[in-house]
Amino acid sequence: MICRWPPHGWTGLLLVAVCWPLNWMLPGVRTAYLFFPLWLGYILIVDAMVWMRTGTSIWSRSPKHFVLLFCLSIPAWWLFELINWRTANWQYLGREFFTTFQFNLLSTIAFSTVIPAVFETAELVQTFHWMRRLRSWPRWPATAAVFVGMFTAGLVMLTAMLVWPKTFYPFVWISVVFILEPINHWTGHPHFLQSLRRGDWRTVVSLALGALICGFFWEMWNYYSFPKWIYHTPGAEFWKIFEMPLLGYGGYIPFALELYALKNLMWPRFWTVEPLAGVNSQ
Repeated sequence: MICRWPPHGWTGLLLVAVCWPLNWMLPGVRTAYLFFPLWLGYILIVDAMVWMRTGTSIWSRSPKHFVLLFCLSIPAWWLFELINWRTANWQYLGREFFTTFQFNLLSTIAFSTVIPAVFETAELVQTFHWMRRLRSWPRWPATAAVFVGMFTAGLVMLTAMLVWPKTFYPFVWISVVFILEPINHWTGHPHFLQSLRRGDWRTVVSLALGALICGFFWEMWNYYSFPKWIYHTPGAEFWKIFEMPLLGYGGYIPFALELYALKNLMWPRFWTVEPLAGVNSQ
């Protein structure tokens, strides 16, 4: 199914065309005000691409749910900011130009784009024909012992990270999903091991690729931004692509699963792989 480019897609193209150059070229603290419209433009473009390829998209299925994803994203990313107060893996250059209230407010608005961007991109990945092959991959055991082991390992990793943050800081991108996936299972919420138990890897792969694609744009657009973030990753600060060390990009894969687990915990009835299961991918 091929549809015409929708109106909100043109809005997205306009936002990116205007905000990307301004974000890189204007003097002073411009990113604080341009980050949200730039990423809103990206999200609208990707949603329009999904609509063109499939005749359905997050926006077309429910504008209300589309907006609620932005609200859901705020507490999800603030959780990682809270952990970063201990690990100090990233910092924001230019923070001193804002009051605490201004910085937190602008950050909250910016953080609202994280989950919509990843989920929209994951849904775009799902539209490709080769994704069908992932419906019959090896099955992953999801026994009671596996969930207990995951939860225990997650708690151990979180504790180690908080006690020895300079050594175990990479656990921030693993521990949360290890803790939340069993909780979602025990509470009857959706969880990605449901799909892996059946040998269906579409949810995991589409989320992982969606986060990697978003990660590329996050890091690229951040490079000439101001304010901007920089990283402190002891032992891994080499082979940088933009500000992010090469090894750091690997963290986007479990990060996507953490976002999915957080979504399932807070909003279990929205966005699983099923909405696109019957769509004719191209």
